[in-house]
Amino acid sequence: MAPIPTPSAEPDDSPDAYVGLDAGSAERLARERGWSTVRSLPPGTIITMEYRSGRLNFEVKDGQVTRAWKG
Repeated sequence: MAPIPTPSAEPDDSPDAYVGLDAGSAERLARERGWSTVRSLPPGTIITMEYRSGRLNFEVKDGQVTRAWKG
């Protein structure tokens, strides 16, 4: 039987710290702080609702992060 995969570690970091930053800087900072996956999305994008540990999502409008959340 295959082993159960270990989920990615989730940094002790607040998504609110990224709101207001430009998207490129926010992504670099998130990776430096240990997020394994960083996803930038335009407002209103339809996405699946599965939670992925270690992933940080950004809603980006006009090149600026307007919302950020884990998973």
